[in-house]
Amino acid sequence: MWETVILALIVAKIKGYKLKSLFRTWQIYPVLIFESIYLILQINIFRGNYNFLKYANILETLYLSSYLFLILKYEQYISAIIGSIFIFIGTFFNKIAIGANGGTMPVFPTLSYLTGYATPDAFSKVDDIHVLGNSSTKLKFLTDIIDVGYSILSIGDIFIRVFVFIIIFNTIKHMNRREYMYD
Repeated sequence: MWETVILALIVAKIKGYKLKSLFRTWQIYPVLIFESIYLILQINIFRGNYNFLKYANILETLYLSSYLFLILKYEQYISAIIGSIFIFIGTFFNKIAIGANGGTMPVFPTLSYLTGYATPDAFSKVDDIHVLGNSSTKLKFLTDIIDVGYSILSIGDIFIRVFVFIIIFNTIKHMNRREYMYD
C-alpha cells in the first residue's frame, strides 16, 4: 500500500501542505514499518516465495491497526469513521465476490504476467483463497481485476485503501493547521 501513502503525500504537497511534521512524529513510524513489511511480502512473491502469504491477513489487521496511533494523537476520529466505512464497504464487496465464487477470490493477472509477479502455476502452489479466474467466474467486476504489475486488486481493495489515504492526508492537514496556529 506504499502507493496509497505516496499518493496522499503527493496530494497534500499539491494542496500546499508541508510534509516535514509528519516525519517528526513517532506515530507515523509503525505505519511505515508495516508498509515495509508489506513491501518485503511483495518482493518475496516476486521471487516465488509464498511462505509469508499465510500471514497476510494478520499482517493486514496489524497494519490497519497501526493507524490508531495517528488517529488518536491527531484526533482524526471523523476521518477514522469515514475511512472505516470505506473498509467496511471494501470488505463487503470482497466477501460478496468470495461468496459468489465458492469461497475463493478469482484473480485475473495481465500486467503481472509480464512483470513476473504472477505465474500460471503460482496459484496451484499457494494454499490460499486466491485462484486463477476463468469464464465461469461470477461477479467478475468485484474480483481481483485491477492489475498494477506488482499486485492485483479488487474494487473492494481500492475501497480499503481509501482509509489509508484519508488518515494520512487528514493527519498532514491537521498538523499544518496546528503549525499555522502557533506561527
